[in-house]
Amino acid sequence: MPILRAENGKLQLPGVTDDWSGEFTFIQAADCQLGMTWTCGGKWGYGLNNGYDGPNYEPDCSWEPEKRWCSSLVTMTNSMETKPKFVIMCGDLLDSWPHKGDAWLRVRNKQYADFQKIFSKLEVPLVCVCGNHDVGNSPTPQTVAKYRTDFGDDWYSFVCNGVFCIVLNSQYHEDSSHVPQIATQQENWLEEQLDIVRSGKYKHSLLFQHIPYFLEHPNEDKVYYNYAQPLRGTMLKKFEEAGITKIFCGHYHRNAGGWYGEMELVITSAVGLQQGGDRNGFRIVRVTEKSISHEYVELSDIDPPGKIV
Repeated sequence: MPILRAENGKLQLPGVTDDWSGEFTFIQAADCQLGMTWTCGGKWGYGLNNGYDGPNYEPDCSWEPEKRWCSSLVTMTNSMETKPKFVIMCGDLLDSWPHKGDAWLRVRNKQYADFQKIFSKLEVPLVCVCGNHDVGNSPTPQTVAKYRTDFGDDWYSFVCNGVFCIVLNSQYHEDSSHVPQIATQQENWLEEQLDIVRSGKYKHSLLFQHIPYFLEHPNEDKVYYNYAQPLRGTMLKKFEEAGITKIFCGHYHRNAGGWYGEMELVITSAVGLQQGGDRNGFRIVRVTEKSISHEYVELSDIDPPGKIV
């Protein structure tokens, strides 16, 4: 099935309704990040082995482990007796930076081709979320344009059987110094989406982005993987008061998360390279009229394999 692309801030899932039509599941995944294992020398810690800046980056960089892990996700999803309505990949789709120069762009384009080839075999829609590796830690108009050419809009909303979903480009909250107008456009659009949430039209309202606002607790210290105050508190308060019930993120390459009042923040570990004690996997999210639950599932094509679902 072709990878879905949002246009004009909207994404249309096939075969779904605007109104509540019964229980369903979807899969949330993150950080497939084709090429990261080679860059990190097979383990977490940039510079331990290969890195981005050596003379052999373009000729030697490979992503065979990520291809295998992504293919495992596709196979496991396709084999489910009851198919999820969609798979959403919460950022860092590819590893090669889009801003470093021509060699890195050539590598990125090859990673993109393999990403498309693998996920075109998915029998349910794939929804893509923008991560820092997809536009750079400091996005520019050029890297944003490259992402939109490859994957479509970097912020948008969609509806799945009476559930309203908002997708943000979280990098604009981290560093919008080179793209202030684009970041402002997203914020203005977000307010319009939160008005829809506040209207109470939908059974649940969910938010998807790459970077989490916190890792375990809303009052924790700022580290690389979360947001600083006061933005963290401002956004969490805004979302909870509007009626967002779950925020799904990646970026941490570990499972984590916690609660802000009645709103849960869920961090799902990577399909790709792990940075902690978890193993490659994805999250099955079950949506009922009254509740949303979720379970992390390990990939079957790892050693030793995870369970079959």
